[in-house]
This record gives sequence, C-alpha cells and structure tokens, in this order.
Amino acid sequence: MHVLALPKWYPGRNDPQLGDFIRKQVLAAARQVRMSVLFVVPLDGLAGLHEQELDERDGAWELRCYYRPDRSSFAPRRKVVNYLRYRQAGRLGLERLVRERGRPDLVHVHILLRPALLAMQLKRRFGTPYVVSEQSSEYLDGRYAAKHQGSRHMHERVFRLASAVTAVSAWLGDGLVKHGLCDRYDVVPNVVPGLDRPLPAPGPAHAFMVVADLVDRTKNVSGVLRALAQARRQEPTLTLDMIGDGPDRPMLEALVGELGLSGAVRFHGRVANTEVLRLMAGTGSVIINSNVETFSVVTGEALASGKPVIATRCGGPTAFITPANGLLIDVRSDDQLAAAMLELHRAHPRYDPAAVRASVSERFSPEAVGRAFLAIYQRVLAHGR
Repeated sequence: MHVLALPKWYPGRNDPQLGDFIRKQVLAAARQVRMSVLFVVPLDGLAGLHEQELDERDGAWELRCYYRPDRSSFAPRRKVVNYLRYRQAGRLGLERLVRERGRPDLVHVHILLRPALLAMQLKRRFGTPYVVSEQSSEYLDGRYAAKHQGSRHMHERVFRLASAVTAVSAWLGDGLVKHGLCDRYDVVPNVVPGLDRPLPAPGPAHAFMVVADLVDRTKNVSGVLRALAQARRQEPTLTLDMIGDGPDRPMLEALVGELGLSGAVRFHGRVANTEVLRLMAGTGSVIINSNVETFSVVTGEALASGKPVIATRCGGPTAFITPANGLLIDVRSDDQLAAAMLELHRAHPRYDPAAVRASVSERFSPEAVGRAFLAIYQRVLAHGR
C-alpha cells in the first residue's frame, strides 16, 4: 500500500520544530505502509521561485517543496500570488512523486486547508481517496467559527469528500461534529516520543519546566509566572525553565523582571525535540497551563520521561493525567496553579518515574499509532472510498 501524506505543518528549513508531532505520526504509519510525504511551504531567500529537498532517512520518502513567498504590502495581491506559487510547487512535487514513487493508493491530509486542495485534485483526476486528520485547536477556541463563510464552506466540502476523519482526541473530534464537519471520526493520538529512551532520574523537586510556543492567548505562560511568584512566597527555592519562543517572549521576559523572578526563570528559546527531551530529563515536574489543547504532546513527553505533570482541564491533557502521574487544575487559575506547584514540590518523592511512564506506554507508542492508521487505510480501500 502506497500512502501519500500531505501535511500543513512539518519540520523543514523553515522551522525545524513545526509539526514535529505530525512527522512522528507519519513515521509511525510508515512502519506499516509505503509512505511518501509532500510538504509545500514558503521560504524566504530562495534563488528561484521553487526549490525541492528530498530526505529518505527515517523510513519515509519526504519531499519538501519550498517556494519564494511574495511579500507585497497589498494583501489581496499577496494572497493570490502566494496561493498560485503554492499550487505550482505542489504540482511540481506531485509530478516528481509519481515519476519516482508511482501514483499513491490513498492520500492522508494532516491539517486543513491548503494540503486538502491538492488531495481533492488527485481525487478528481484519479479517484484517489483521502483521509483527513485534524489537530488544530481552531475548532475549539472560536477561530473556526469566526472564519468567513467561503472558508467554512470549503472546509465543509473537504470533510464531506473525505473517506475518513481522525482527530487526536475525542475532545477535538466532538468539536468537529458540533461544527457539522463530520458525523463520525476515529481517535488516533499523537505519538509520545521518548518511550524507548533510558528513564531519567526523578530530578529536583523544586525545578519546574514549561515547553510551549510563547503565545500567551493560548498557552497562558504569563499565568505560570504569576503562579510561580505566588508560590515562591512560601517556597523560595522553586525555579522554572522555559523552552520555546514566540511573539510574546519580550512581554514574558519583562514580566519576569516585574515579578522579581529574574534569578528563578531561564528562557532557553526554541530547540530541537532531542534537546527538549534532554533538558526535560533534568527537571522535576512539567507544567501545561494552556487555555486549550487538542492533544498536548508535551504532556505525553513529560510522562514518558517519568515526570509528573500539572495540567489544566483544557482538553487533551485530561486523557493523560491521573492521580498517579500528576494534578489537574482549572483553566486560567493562577491560585490553583500556585497551590499545585507547592503540592507537587511536597509530594514529589511519591511519583515513581517508572509508574509515570507506564501510564502512557501502551496507547501512545509508534507501534500503536501506526496500527491504528493502517486499520483506517485498509477500511477505506476495502470500501472503495
């Protein structure tokens, strides 16, 4: 079986971290089927309009198709030109795919919308069925509902023509149903990385970590800083390592100074996933303070590293957290987060790293995710859709 993955987000020269969780899903499926990947993305600084980069190292044929984006200040022109360049880059990539790998039996779209337009072209021309997998929080936080009618209509059409729909959590899947985008879906979680790595030591009880894009509207990192300042009034040894970057980093760095946390918080910036896991091995606990999460790979990574987690009841993490591996708190509650940090600091010795890892090892391994996708692919092809 030859499956073509068309992701909206994927690691590349544009961003080595972008969509790393999608790549892990793709590589999990590649253990079961012959997998090709076509990732089309803009990249500044290209000598020509288009450039391709092929990688065949990790069990999948990955073709990254870069195009030079138009940076015109006139938005209507910019959008039209960039869409045309995206289509041209996608067409060149598809031609190379068919030439070198043959026509796929099935297409797997990861995140709407542009990749799905390529899938619809293949369906119209060759009758190739496609599967849609969603991970975006826009279906839960109001952004999808705020889209203009034309965009919503196109989303509805893409879902209607899909042969199957998957979501990384029931929380997200139910959101798709509520928007009328599908009436059934399969839950296929993200792969939790690090399950095959040596289990690290428990780490210091006073050390906490946040791994997140620094976009405060969704990740509420400022709430972590306020809670840390509050908790340190009772336990002044508490510290925080911050991994990630984003538009709100200057604001958060300024807030660190305002709260008197300059000696207690370290910003590491954006680092590769292997470095995230290395740094995570040395912390005591991990905090997920998001306002909404469709899955939360970071929660899984932390638990796979044997680290207890404090997470908000924001969607995805509720499928992971139990009294044996962490604490759940309400969204946007600095007081509850501060209390949870103090509680986890006091109770840290009772969280056994091996037991914490075991809580995620069965459902979120590459083998489990790959088998789940294979079953969906086989069902789609057996029914001719």
